Amino acid sequence: MKRAMLALVAGVFLTAGCYHATVTTGLAPSPEKIDVQWAHGFLWGLVPPSTVDATSKCKSGVAQVETQMSFLNLLANFLTSGIYSPMQITVTCAARGTASAGGAGVVRSHNNPQAAIQEAAERSAQTHQPVFVTF
Repeated sequence: MKRAMLALVAGVFLTAGCYHATVTTGLAPSPEKIDVQWAHGFLWGLVPPSTVDATSKCKSGVAQVETQMSFLNLLANFLTSGIYSPMQITVTCAARGTASAGGAGVVRSHNNPQAAIQEAAERSAQTHQPVFVTF
């Protein structure tokens, strides 16, 4: 009986792959990173971890987001039968200057989005360059 239980536990660990996903934006990475070792998810990942707010640290945007389940995350998931399913999230900030709009610039919309879109369309038609609108 002990052998069967040991074989079952070993089989679960050997067949359960470590989850890993990477999303890149195409921007040059900087050495600045935000690393969340224990992002709290629940119910086998059906309730995902809360959003990592990178706006305060990554002023030039985000170059890469990497999510994975480390061995300890996987162990916690296994011991709670998937009720608690934590993961590790690493956000790599973009290098300075890589998130610039380029083109014909940026139109900022403070209270009137329609006027900002109209201004951006006119500027783009005149310069034949993209214009970015921020809200």
